[in-house]
Amino acid sequence: MSDDPILIWGAGAIGGVLGAYFQRAGHAVHMVDIVEDHVQAMRTTGLRIEGPVEELHEVLPADTPDTLKGKFRRVILAVKAHHTGDALDMLVPHLAEDGFVVSAQNGLNEMEIAERIGAGRTMGCFVNFGADWLEPGRILYGNRAAVALGELDGTMTPRLEEMFKLFQLVEPDAVMTDNIWGYLWGKLGYGSLLFATALTPESMSDAMDPAEYRPAYAALGAEVMALAAAEGVSPLGFNGFDPVGFGNRDAAAIDVAIDRMVAHNRKTAKTHSGIWRDLAVRKRKTEVDAQVGVLVTRGEQLGVPTPALALLQSLIHDIENGKREQSTDLLKLMVQSCT
Repeated sequence: MSDDPILIWGAGAIGGVLGAYFQRAGHAVHMVDIVEDHVQAMRTTGLRIEGPVEELHEVLPADTPDTLKGKFRRVILAVKAHHTGDALDMLVPHLAEDGFVVSAQNGLNEMEIAERIGAGRTMGCFVNFGADWLEPGRILYGNRAAVALGELDGTMTPRLEEMFKLFQLVEPDAVMTDNIWGYLWGKLGYGSLLFATALTPESMSDAMDPAEYRPAYAALGAEVMALAAAEGVSPLGFNGFDPVGFGNRDAAAIDVAIDRMVAHNRKTAKTHSGIWRDLAVRKRKTEVDAQVGVLVTRGEQLGVPTPALALLQSLIHDIENGKREQSTDLLKLMVQSCT
């Protein structure tokens, strides 16, 4: 195994799970996070991964961006999408000349990273397993789910195989793909549905299951798939999400897909989305602008209507700004606008 440490920038839900698993398998890792108490916990008492999947306890080398030293060849970026630019400002000086960045994030952050450091130094990554940062030194690993890695140009490279083997330590059924953009756009469709569930205090499954709310989810998924088609991307399905059904606005296929997504999310200890957690628990801004907002803007550029996505973004903003409370009434409002 290489003594070349893997730098994981963002040691929250996703980055923390990755780092703990990599180190347990004998790989050198170095964690970076802006929360000083979390960094201190990882370095001293250790990082605890809890939950039904598996429990780990690893003491990890860790720094804040201010104290980090050195350069690294393999960097995994695992911060919230709207923090990508700020993270890159701090990360780039620590990227080795032959280094590259893997975006273990939600959204299309690979585009921003590639614009900053070059497409040849950027690797795409799709992660759907459920995890939550609970407090300094503690992360809930709620369920296993789809993981995929791929080069942006679809080529198969030695470094892709290297990173794929690492991610298999966390998810044995991970995929090495020549269509990472298909996974990323599929996740945007699925993610739009999760943003809608966060309009309510309900769990992901309880917010998605009722028939009366399904027209809202159908409209959101269809708009994202229409954008993907306009971009020339073929989205891929995973964990129940059916891009073809949503793209065709096939009510029967969408019902089957939602049933499967509900069933998948009923099996996790992570009952609510990270979006819900940002709104209800951590009381902070969500990734709505970096995920839903970019879709609305792209729709305007491409001439693809996105009224459901635009309303969803507005409602999430209202909750963030204290103008509305999370309520199933907001889902009903979404349904009214979609029918």
